[in-house]
Amino acid sequence: MAKTTEKKSAPAKKVAAPRSTSKAAPVSIDKISEQVLEKLQALNAEPQLQADIAWCLGSYRYDKNPVGLIQKGTEALALLKALKKKSPKAVPAKLISDLEKALK
Repeated sequence: MAKTTEKKSAPAKKVAAPRSTSKAAPVSIDKISEQVLEKLQALNAEPQLQADIAWCLGSYRYDKNPVGLIQKGTEALALLKALKKKSPKAVPAKLISDLEKALK
């Protein structure tokens, strides 16, 4: 008798999950506030605003109430825009746009 060979089927290929159309993750107010604080410290600008943002970050981490961060973020946004007009290379445009997104 002749041997018959069985054909083995190939394992099913895994289908990749569809990718989301939005590439940017939402910007959190605490992360962007940390970046703003670092930039203000690097520029030696507005020590009182730096202290206020640092305090609001601690408060936000404790109670998750973003009111103070939003208020100080609005002040920082105006300051960063003014600094950008004086020296365009001092403040990255991405920092300003991320801060605007986080404040909305």
